[in-house]
Amino acid sequence: MAETWSGEFYCVKCKAKREAEGEVKVNEKGTRMAKAVCPVCSTNLNRILGKA
Repeated sequence: MAETWSGEFYCVKCKAKREAEGEVKVNEKGTRMAKAVCPVCSTNLNRILGKA
């Protein structure tokens, strides 16, 4: 089961903070990132969580 993270993401298109729940992925450098979709404009949201 994939790890999920829920909290505030910043939407670049709306220019506002949005509450969302996203899946946590690890990039090539070992940094954990949560990826979600904006509930208002359907833009992809990213939040950097730190090292794995």
